[in-house]
Amino acid sequence: MLTLFLVFVILSFVAGKVKKVYDLDRYTFSDYMKEFRYSWKEGSHEFLHHLETFKSNVKEIIAHNKNPHATYKMGINKFTGFSTKDMRNYNGYSKSLKQAHKPTHLKDHNIQMRPVSDLPREIDWRKEGIVSAVKDQGHCGSCWAFGATGTLESSIARATGLLFSLSPQQIASCAPNPDSCGGTGGCMGGTAEIAFDYVAKSKGIQQSFQYPYTSYYGEDFKCNTDNEAEAVAYIDGYTMLQRNNYTELMNAVATIGPIAISVDASTFGKYESGIYTNCPGYGDVPGSPDINHAVVLVGYGVDDVTGLKYWLIRNSWSPAWGEQGYIRLIRSDNDSDNCAIDTTPEDGYACAGDHTPISVCGACGMLCDSSYPTGAGVFGQDDDRKP
Repeated sequence: MLTLFLVFVILSFVAGKVKKVYDLDRYTFSDYMKEFRYSWKEGSHEFLHHLETFKSNVKEIIAHNKNPHATYKMGINKFTGFSTKDMRNYNGYSKSLKQAHKPTHLKDHNIQMRPVSDLPREIDWRKEGIVSAVKDQGHCGSCWAFGATGTLESSIARATGLLFSLSPQQIASCAPNPDSCGGTGGCMGGTAEIAFDYVAKSKGIQQSFQYPYTSYYGEDFKCNTDNEAEAVAYIDGYTMLQRNNYTELMNAVATIGPIAISVDASTFGKYESGIYTNCPGYGDVPGSPDINHAVVLVGYGVDDVTGLKYWLIRNSWSPAWGEQGYIRLIRSDNDSDNCAIDTTPEDGYACAGDHTPISVCGACGMLCDSSYPTGAGVFGQDDDRKP
């Protein structure tokens, strides 16, 4: 019996099913600080702020999970002591950088468009072995670099059969932002398109162990160009999909592979599992979306239990968050018409005082900005390029 039990535990762990169960009526702030290694000094303003936020969030988690009609579950994670405002440090998509950036390697796409009804019912590129392990951006607003490298890894793997773990630090430190509009790159934010443009016109991108991630605690570092010749892979450009076009994005992720997208992640902190529906301005949820986070769209599907359609999205908040680092976001075939207004362009979208709101469609605005790299290859593999 013991042997069979151990086999069950091992198989469950491998399948990613083992998850810590919390007794929320007994779980204390002290337990939380110890588990997630926070060292706020007792009695300090910081300590008291996170304590009160923790209490409020745990209360919300308990109430939400008692709702028998909820399509997703909330849970304890490293963000349980953090407010929505605190969570801004864990995003890092700067909409103003997007507007200011002048692409030099933008390509037209050649996707053969099909009706959504003709596409596969489910796409999960993890099953094809072209998606690497989930990473953790830490306290740096470098989601744009992680979203870009995650998409690059899959594009390169699909083109060459080789799945690398590529360096988000190289992009965060080296991708230029000459316009300095709304941010300065690095931990202050950027976009996947800036990252793709940099990789296309540089000597390529290195692996994570060659150019390690050092900005975890929120510090920016100058670009290290001494080992540029160590790049392992390259692209020749990137493609941007039509803004707020559901059919085009469905076709792209079904045929091209993982796609870099942008979302409003303001309310993602307490997510644990299930189909997430609590997007500001979407459906009956009050509020306005604020596009602030770059992630990777890895597929889509239909939940077997609820029958709800969803997008499968890879985040960069570690595999301990959500569903092993992923979130399933509610999806509807009429999402091109499910739109709201991002009313805070001054938070990042506009340059030089331009406060014009923008329309963003789909849950959490996830249809508003989609792109993927083109011409992916590996140095030394049937090519004449030199790093």
